[in-house]
Amino acid sequence: MKTHYIEKDKLLSFEITEEIDHHTTEKIRRRMDNEITKYMPRKIVFDFNQVTFMDSAGIGMLIGRYKMVKMLGGSAELINVKPSIKKIFEMCGVLKIIPIRKEETKVG
Repeated sequence: MKTHYIEKDKLLSFEITEEIDHHTTEKIRRRMDNEITKYMPRKIVFDFNQVTFMDSAGIGMLIGRYKMVKMLGGSAELINVKPSIKKIFEMCGVLKIIPIRKEETKVG
């Protein structure tokens, strides 16, 4: 996973570079929590460009990071979401709280 912080905008982006499943979520969660605590961003962006698979553990991990940033007064967005992952987000209601940014681009 790669991270990028834009201080001027207080924007923290997470470029997820692996599948998100019950085997990888703990490592991803720890890394994201450390970065959120370090930078205290106003917005986080989850870049799903390289994600081809995600299970329910990944959904829980995303919702937890969303709640963490929400408690700091911030918000979250998704970008570069593949159709198969978008379908999962639609079915479980993630898109009701974490929107997909309209223009899907690279952050930073």
